[in-house]
Amino acid sequence: GAAMLPWLWLWLWLCVCRCPARGLRIHEYLYFQVLSPGDIRYIFTATPAKDFGGVFNTRYDQIHLVPADPPEACGELNNGVFIQDQIALVERGGCSFLSKTRVIQEHGGRAVIIADNAYDNDSFYIEMIQDSSRRTADIPALFLLGRDGYMIRRSLEQHGLPWAVISIPVNVTSIPTYEMMQPPWTFW
Repeated sequence: GAAMLPWLWLWLWLCVCRCPARGLRIHEYLYFQVLSPGDIRYIFTATPAKDFGGVFNTRYDQIHLVPADPPEACGELNNGVFIQDQIALVERGGCSFLSKTRVIQEHGGRAVIIADNAYDNDSFYIEMIQDSSRRTADIPALFLLGRDGYMIRRSLEQHGLPWAVISIPVNVTSIPTYEMMQPPWTFW
């Protein structure tokens, strides 16, 4: 309850604090909400890539989050036609974060969300950095916890759906509401 509030603010401050002494950012978070399927209608937390990719200049109220096929998206996609003008959900592994982002960009995707391939990862955000190539990417690339990516894909499989409908980015200004809308498997 109220006793937790000062700690919550401290935690929030630590998350967004830019530490001028070293010039490091701990993490910038970006939020998206799954609108359907209803059983995963939660607000999810992702972290933007550190040194490549674009930023969200537009808020998409309803856009498809399409799991890439194959999931690692290291080459040609079997469902690339569904990724055009939508957002791809990709799995970590097989090639660099930048390579995945470029594959989705080449298929016309507006952004890519790369979920950790450790399905039990429910707390550790990986810093996505550029690979050793001199290539670039223009679309936003976000990192998602493995547990969250797994739960989204599992829900889509259970419902036989080719994609989820999401809003991105979501402005999380009302903390009590945000807490209620976090996935139940997320513990702080």
